[in-house]
Amino acid sequence: MTISIPAIVLQTALLLLLAPLVSGWVKNWKAKLQNRRGPRLWQPYLDLIKFLRKDMVISEHASWVFSVAPYVVFITSLLVGLMVPMVTTQAPLSLFGGVLAVIGLLALGRFFLALGGLDPASAFGGMGSSREMTLPAIAEPALMLAIFTVAIAAGSTDLSRVVTVLHAPTWKLLNPAHLMAFAALFIVLLAETGRIPVDNPATHLELTMIHGRCCSNIRAATSRSWNGARRSSS
Repeated sequence: MTISIPAIVLQTALLLLLAPLVSGWVKNWKAKLQNRRGPRLWQPYLDLIKFLRKDMVISEHASWVFSVAPYVVFITSLLVGLMVPMVTTQAPLSLFGGVLAVIGLLALGRFFLALGGLDPASAFGGMGSSREMTLPAIAEPALMLAIFTVAIAAGSTDLSRVVTVLHAPTWKLLNPAHLMAFAALFIVLLAETGRIPVDNPATHLELTMIHGRCCSNIRAATSRSWNGARRSSS
């Protein structure tokens, strides 16, 4: 098994270009369901460009953790996207790990995000960090059980191997265990992406405390997390 540089470049481009579009599509349809016009589909791209042009505002009480956290969240989300098969059945970075590596990278990004909220020593950031760690503590065990249910049937925790087995004619898609795993993964999808009824992304005011390139990194990372979670559930 070798690392394909063109596959990495292609999937990275797809993640960077399509993730904001998925986020804009969700917001647009959510507004239409509420009988509102809503933002345009390409509004997330304009928001990212706007945040990249802004200057960074960092609290005088913050340490290097606050500055590093957005980049760690961005890189871990990108690596998770490269470990999930999207273009072909072979993920570009499947050589570096399977399901356990994906869950570990997601936990690492979440850990630094919580540290970034706690670092300025503000009560508002502490509440956001507490919420960020509480929901995944409940959702991650369900995520692991749902993925391991399919992994046991495939005989491997490698996502590329799992996807290959899924295309086999002997795979029983409507197996009760697989249906229950899909239902559990869908609930985890709502929790991980902060959607109703678990959470409301419109109330995530903690991001108003972050400005400039840091905010653009976190917004881009959360867009990729939503896109990756949606693809994993399908």
